[in-house]
Amino acid sequence: MSTLPKIAWIGLGIMGSPMSEHLVKAGYDVTGYTLEQDKLDRLAAAGGTAAASIAEAVRDADVIITMVPASPHVEAIAYGEDGILENARSGALLIDMSSITPQTSVDLAANARAKGIRVLDAPVSGGEAGAVEAVLSIMVGGEREVFDEARPILGRLGKTIVLCGPHGAGQTVKAANQLIVAVNIQACAEAVVFLEKSGADMEAALEVLNGGLAGSTVLTRKMQNFLKHDFTPGFRIDLHHKDMGIVTDAARNVGAALPVGAVVAQLVASLRAQGDGGLDHSALLKSVERLSTPAA
Repeated sequence: MSTLPKIAWIGLGIMGSPMSEHLVKAGYDVTGYTLEQDKLDRLAAAGGTAAASIAEAVRDADVIITMVPASPHVEAIAYGEDGILENARSGALLIDMSSITPQTSVDLAANARAKGIRVLDAPVSGGEAGAVEAVLSIMVGGEREVFDEARPILGRLGKTIVLCGPHGAGQTVKAANQLIVAVNIQACAEAVVFLEKSGADMEAALEVLNGGLAGSTVLTRKMQNFLKHDFTPGFRIDLHHKDMGIVTDAARNVGAALPVGAVVAQLVASLRAQGDGGLDHSALLKSVERLSTPAA
């Protein structure tokens, strides 16, 4: 009989599905819940167990992992009669891997503590590819003892796993991550349009750029998106718009100026307003191309 902790996984989206399946493959007993039946069927086919409700999923779990889009979703699954805090057993560990506001994580930890439930905020970076390959960067906020307990599970999901400070610290670092990623994608998109209009061999140009100081994980991951104009979502503009709002608000609260970040946040918002929110964030290239196209 397995001595591994029993895991409940709430949220089986683009990231959550492959992540939960890594734990199944590692021998963990994983019970999942999400709103889409096809995602529950996928987990069951991988060897996990589908639950009919949050309460059913978390009732016997030692560890509960949540991966949902934003703060309101975390609050919806955590609180209330049918939520995690009312149905999880005392002593359980809740690892929230969603990207939400730092304050939401701080409040969740405080409310969970009153129920005897321990919490880590553990947002990730790496997108769908990082989730599929189990090479995510995981930024954790919480207590060292709880982090050490969770480390073997997180090690099945990511490659770089760091305790960044107390509750909310993981979310603060994730907000900084999303700022860097958005600005980097925007810079790459502008370079691609410049190269296109200059008649350069695009594949050769991006290859040599990525081998020098201009190289980055963003360019490595998104190069084919740029070359093929393929904006199939790995991380949607809608979600990056949400994240840019988080970092903008958090920076304002601590008095940090984000002059370039503020511009890129507006470009992300503009792309979303034009109906492209469901595309991958590499679709910032479309925005630069529009700005660079002469009026008819």
